[in-house]
Amino acid sequence: MTAADVFRACFGRNPDGVWSAPGRVNLIGEHTDYNGGFVLPFAIDLRTRVAVGRRPDRTLTARSLQRDGEFARLSLDDLHKGPHEGWAAYVFGTVWALRDAGHDIGGLDVVVDSDVPNGAGLSSSAALECAVALAALDTHGIEIAPEALARLAQRAENAYVGVPCGLMDQMAASVCRADHALFFDVRDDIREHVPFAPSSVGLALLVVDTKAHHSLASGEYAKRRRDCESAARQLGVQALRDVTHVSRALALLDDGVLRRRVRHVVTENDRVLAAVSILRRGNLADLGPLLTSSHVSLRDDFEVSCDELDATVEAALGAGALGARMTGGGFGGSAIVLVAEDRVGTVSRAVRSEFDRRGFEPPRIMTPAVASGAARER
Repeated sequence: MTAADVFRACFGRNPDGVWSAPGRVNLIGEHTDYNGGFVLPFAIDLRTRVAVGRRPDRTLTARSLQRDGEFARLSLDDLHKGPHEGWAAYVFGTVWALRDAGHDIGGLDVVVDSDVPNGAGLSSSAALECAVALAALDTHGIEIAPEALARLAQRAENAYVGVPCGLMDQMAASVCRADHALFFDVRDDIREHVPFAPSSVGLALLVVDTKAHHSLASGEYAKRRRDCESAARQLGVQALRDVTHVSRALALLDDGVLRRRVRHVVTENDRVLAAVSILRRGNLADLGPLLTSSHVSLRDDFEVSCDELDATVEAALGAGALGARMTGGGFGGSAIVLVAEDRVGTVSRAVRSEFDRRGFEPPRIMTPAVASGAARER
């Protein structure tokens, strides 16, 4: 059954419409967005769909096809009391953020269906927030720019759910274009859609969901952000984006942990700029070494990888991949692998074999298309 089917079964009427937003893969630029830096995500053709209808009262309800039997209800008058438990907090928090910004959003019934895997580091939360935000605005006849929608969705996650994420995920879910990556300069709020279609040059980008649990709400993500903020204060800059000479900055820090965090952020920003240059020239195979270098930095300097992610990268490279790295916030989730199309089977078998050898749960290996951002489907 679709979200619209469940909506009709539950409420005895048709929804006002169905809206969707995509998951995202970050090609490169990890933990740089909240440091004011550069990121290079793209949207994927795994999407979260919401069937939504207005209510005549001041009640919000939420159901999810992925959470069989779960039903959440909250009065608009109680939104200020803080997040609801679990996944519904993202729905209610988005409505809270819209109302807090002055948009007159009334009662809604929301039914959610998603094929963006939860906990895979593909930003299922941003997909849900952006889909709900667009639906809530559309059903009330309110139009805002996609980038403004992204900022409100981020506010929902930061201030309501309590995850101190940067803006990359919501911006990707809202504004990305098919067959393009989004070069986003977070500090200067500059966005460029850069052509990115691996299959057009005989390449594939595999997404390997390691099935290792990934949750940014667990505290380690917030701890990394605090490390970066502490380093910026000690270096006398507003954000680590402003550090341009990494060796000079490292010499000013006497804390080994902060030195590693700074080294990752500064070198990762450089890798994003190099990757954008490669995409502009159309030499996609040259991305490989940058991806692998990014993984090493995330593993050793930012310390956000895990055994399953490292095993994916090592097995893929050993089987002839051009490059590989973890993607997303880390502590589990997914890795990406750049590979020639004729090596996809070989690399995939190597990764599965390594997982089996180590006793890990079998991974899910995908080759998603490069897709567009949030939109009304009907």
